[in-house]
Amino acid sequence: MAQWLRFQHQGKSSLGQVQGDQIAVYSGDLFKDPKPTGETVKLADVTIDIPCIPSKMVAMVDNFYALVTKLEHAVPAEPLYFLKGNNSFLAANQIIRTPKSYTGKVVYEGELGIVIGKHVHEADESEAAKAIFGYTCINDVTAIEILNRDPGYAQWTRSKSFNTFGVFGPYITTDIDPSKLSIKTILNDQERQNYPIADMIFPPAKLVSLISQDVPLEPGDIIACGTSVGVGSMKPGSNVSIIIDGVGRLDNRFE
Repeated sequence: MAQWLRFQHQGKSSLGQVQGDQIAVYSGDLFKDPKPTGETVKLADVTIDIPCIPSKMVAMVDNFYALVTKLEHAVPAEPLYFLKGNNSFLAANQIIRTPKSYTGKVVYEGELGIVIGKHVHEADESEAAKAIFGYTCINDVTAIEILNRDPGYAQWTRSKSFNTFGVFGPYITTDIDPSKLSIKTILNDQERQNYPIADMIFPPAKLVSLISQDVPLEPGDIIACGTSVGVGSMKPGSNVSIIIDGVGRLDNRFE
């Protein structure tokens, strides 16, 4: 298992691997055999960036049995997804902000993120599994009152693509089996979500394979696997954390 991150230190952007309270600095491209420089910096001394720069974030809807059951939706026969605007990406410890144009409720959604490590298109499940570089934590923030405001058209992309609404990180964790893990969302020290990844309708390799039939996926692209029960709104001044033990802890403030 390795935990990769991108960070700012002394005005410079760098790549590294977390080792306890230190970062081992690497050079090169995360997805093309990066090399250790031999340098280390303290984790406490850096500003964490988003851990990769996706060309797109493909985000799932209705991908957990418990949520589909609660909403009384049919179990989907194929992945249901939308794209989240690249302008929305936000790193750990940064502030999620309410857009000026919106006065309604803003909700958190704690999710697992799949990080793609190599070009994959029209792949079978075996190829898809090899294209998964690792996993990250996601908070798929949503201006929920926009989503179904127009009865003729559900506005998934608009409600979820405001600046700061695509939160992910702090790390990309490799060589883990997420099916044994759970996702927790903590809002102001209260646990709001706690659900097993094993409840996923389309698990990671199947998801990558099926999405790749439609959309070529590139190194650094992220699939947000969807959320389960327990989604709720955040009040300004709230602290929100998405915790996947073994993957990472994504902390942000909402204003």
